[in-house]
Amino acid sequence: MSVGAIDAEALGRWVRAFAAEVSRHKEVLTQLDSAIGDADHGANMDRGMAAAVAAIDLESPAGPRAVLTTVGLTLVSAVGGASGPLYGTLFLRMGAAVGEAEVLDGPGFSRALEAGLAGVVARGKAEPGDKTMYDALAPACAALAAAFAEGVDLDDALAAAVGAADAGRDATIPMLARKGRASYLGERSIGHQDPGATSIALLVRTAALTLGTGSGLGGAGARVCVEDAGTLA
Repeated sequence: MSVGAIDAEALGRWVRAFAAEVSRHKEVLTQLDSAIGDADHGANMDRGMAAAVAAIDLESPAGPRAVLTTVGLTLVSAVGGASGPLYGTLFLRMGAAVGEAEVLDGPGFSRALEAGLAGVVARGKAEPGDKTMYDALAPACAALAAAFAEGVDLDDALAAAVGAADAGRDATIPMLARKGRASYLGERSIGHQDPGATSIALLVRTAALTLGTGSGLGGAGARVCVEDAGTLA
C-alpha cells in the first residue's frame, strides 16, 4: 500500500486503536458522563468497540466498505443509550460513501467522514453549540477537507483534524447543553466537558496515528482533557 492510501487493513488498525483508547479512558468517559448524563458512555463505548473488534476479527471483512459497515452494524446492536445509534450511523454512512473502492486516498477518507457526520446530524438533529459529539466531529471534518483542498499531505491533514477535534471537545465545557440527557440540567450543564465530543476526539486522534504515520502529532499518544482538574489523562 502506498503512502497516503487507506485500505481495509488500515481501517481495521484504526478500529482496534480506537477500541483500545476507549478502554484505556473508560473511567474518564464515565466521569464526564456522570456529571451531565447517565454515567454510561465509557462502559457503553467500551463494550461496543470490543464487540466491533471481535466482529471484524471473526468476519475478516474484505474492503473498506465491509470493515466500516461491520463496525457500524455492531455498534447499533451492541451499544445502549445514544452512543450506539450515533456511532453506528457514523460508520455505516462512511461505509456507504466508500462504495466499492478497495483503497481510499486522503480526500476519499475525508469525504467518507463527512458522510458519517451527515448521518450523525440526520439521526441526532444536533447543531453547532448543542454540546454533543457534533462539536468535535464537525470541526475535524472541516479541517480535514480544508487541508486536502490546500494540497496538504495525509499526515498533516490528519494532524489538523486532531487539533480541530480537540479544540471542539474543549469548547463544549462552557456550552449550555441543548440535546440529550444533559439538556435536562439547563444551566447546570455549563462547565462540564461533553463525553461524546471527548470520545470523538479519541476517534480522530487514533485515525491520525493509524491511517497516517502519526508524524504530524509529534509521536503523542491519545489525550483526554478532564475539565475540572485541567489535566490530561
